[in-house]
Amino acid sequence: MCWILVVEGAHLPLWSMAVWSLWSLLLCEALFPVVVTSVQVQGQVGGSALLVAERPPGFQVREAIWRCLWPSEELLATFFRDSLETLYHSRFLGRTQLHSNLSLELRPLESGDSGNFSVLLVDKEGRAWTQTLQLKVYDAVPRPVVQVFIAISGDAQPLKTCQVFLSCWAPNISDITYSWRREGTLDLGVEPGELFMDRQLLSVSLGPGDKGVAYSCIVSNPVSWDLATVTPWESCHREAAPGKASYKDALLVVVPVLLLLILAGLSAWCWGPCSGKKKDACADEVAPETENPLVGGP
Repeated sequence: MCWILVVEGAHLPLWSMAVWSLWSLLLCEALFPVVVTSVQVQGQVGGSALLVAERPPGFQVREAIWRCLWPSEELLATFFRDSLETLYHSRFLGRTQLHSNLSLELRPLESGDSGNFSVLLVDKEGRAWTQTLQLKVYDAVPRPVVQVFIAISGDAQPLKTCQVFLSCWAPNISDITYSWRREGTLDLGVEPGELFMDRQLLSVSLGPGDKGVAYSCIVSNPVSWDLATVTPWESCHREAAPGKASYKDALLVVVPVLLLLILAGLSAWCWGPCSGKKKDACADEVAPETENPLVGGP
């Protein structure tokens, strides 16, 4: 527990008392920290995030300090003698609002606003209470792009089955997850064995009874989601249309990715023996082959 002395009746300018109180609070936190379990807060670029200042029951706040701790420490807002102040020079200047309950609102959020925040509260008896919060800001998820790759048969007879590959990706986005949903049936899920490449590629076998079945690719992150839906059976009885291709085209997408991974692994394996302490030994092995001794004349 930390006790902060406030001199009552002292004839000091208000700004001097505020500075004295600020330094006292920071010194108190450094010497007698009372840390609460970190709280996770999530927000979306362009939206807002509310950092709630929680306190123990019966804790009557007299002073408060909000700070950003990471990636750089900055003073954001203070509460002193019933006065709320947020006009502090920081990267959040003009984007902070300190509410009457001492919760801090940040808006509009930017992608670089992710970080750790701290609020230090002091009650009327001089006891201090510290809470840390971690803010993670995500981009809004765009609508995914789904491509249909079909196995085209050379037989002119109507197909009884159709092998389809559905490829899904979201442009210019990270920290997202992919999932698939089978529409038009009682079973909305898909089998795990049908999914490849971190769930971005779905392989399904369709029959005449699947004419009205649609598949939706859902991309999401903790703050937003979007989806795109296709009906692959429509592509099974006609040649590839714009945006659709055969399974051979699907291999043109999948195989280069696999080859890059294999080449990366081989490169690491090949360079491994000539790394670190073995580098000189490898150089010695190569040197004799590259040397060309001079041969004297007759």
